[in-house]
Amino acid sequence: MSTQINAILFDGPERVQLLPFTYIRPVAQLRIGIDTLIEKWNAFLNTSCSYATQAYLAPKFPAKPAALNCFINPSYIPTQALVDQIKELQEKQVLLCENKPVAYCTSDSVLPQDFSNFEVVVVQEVLLHIEKVSDLFSKNAAVLAMDFDRLTHNKVSQPLDNSNRLIHPERIFIAPGAQVSCAVLNATDGPIYIGSDAQIMEGSLLRGPIALCDKVLVKMGTKVYGGTTIGPNSKIGGELNNVLFLGNSNKGHDGFLGNAVIGEWCNIGAATDASNLKNNYGNVRIWNYQTENFAKSALQFCGLLMGDFSRCGIHSMFNTATLIGINTNIFGSGFPRTFIPSFSYGGAQGFQTHAFRKAMESNVAMMKRKGEQLSDLDTAILQTVFELSSVWRKDRSS
Repeated sequence: MSTQINAILFDGPERVQLLPFTYIRPVAQLRIGIDTLIEKWNAFLNTSCSYATQAYLAPKFPAKPAALNCFINPSYIPTQALVDQIKELQEKQVLLCENKPVAYCTSDSVLPQDFSNFEVVVVQEVLLHIEKVSDLFSKNAAVLAMDFDRLTHNKVSQPLDNSNRLIHPERIFIAPGAQVSCAVLNATDGPIYIGSDAQIMEGSLLRGPIALCDKVLVKMGTKVYGGTTIGPNSKIGGELNNVLFLGNSNKGHDGFLGNAVIGEWCNIGAATDASNLKNNYGNVRIWNYQTENFAKSALQFCGLLMGDFSRCGIHSMFNTATLIGINTNIFGSGFPRTFIPSFSYGGAQGFQTHAFRKAMESNVAMMKRKGEQLSDLDTAILQTVFELSSVWRKDRSS
């Protein structure tokens, strides 16, 4: 294949294991490390990738086939060696990692259903693979370090004033427009990346590896531990440890999150706390959308996993490994159950279906606060998720 390829990033079998965060986006649109998976692949391939995703997502995330296509599974983190192998693929060749397809080269305009008639090429290195929802936080630090080297290469960090305390400043990058005052930034255990127009207020303590993306606001006295990425246009406060915010979400007040993933357009009420460790120190069980049951994991630490457009009230409490779907509204005292289906409304005393119209009104209001609009395509996607997730909800509407 030529060095310039037509790359189409496809949703592999990992997609179901990455729900609810793949309900409203293709796998390639997930953020991990600093940028999204598609942004990583675009950078390494020096092209603009398109998508092969679910039918209901395709109008917003279309495929752009050509005479010769390279279908790539974006859940594998790209490296230069991997990209070099992909660029060498010829038509009717498939690149495998542990007998799983990483990339196909084909003249077909749709993703091949099998590779039995393809010539097999084997990946020549160990790859970092995002296979399940807990990988989004547990592998975030490793991906973040890779992204930091790529995104800061040959770039000059902006200076900070003397009110700040920097430890290992050579591993701290400040993008243009960022404001940092009276903060401690410690890069001993990993790099710290501060994006454009981010603001870190007085008294904040940051210990890398950390990425604060563009226009993130860190409130006064916030404590952020390593393995944490805060996606663009988000607001954080309190204490966070190994947390991934996809973007456009708020946790503006005190309270603890650890080993957690928070989708876009979420709001976490003041003094909300989420356990990330069981009292008996045992491994956690996490809801599995594929088996429709709780599955054992090898994880001792796992906190809140909150899907897009979900919210919780002040003083909310969540048990270890609580998984929340899309567009839920949680409030009241006590611990709700550890799997809350999409479009649920209620709390520890029980849930009912969050009426679609009311859920959209809340979405529009939140997005308006950040200068964004809910498009017709977004509404259609959410309507499909509402229908797909009905199997796990009660029929009563709020």
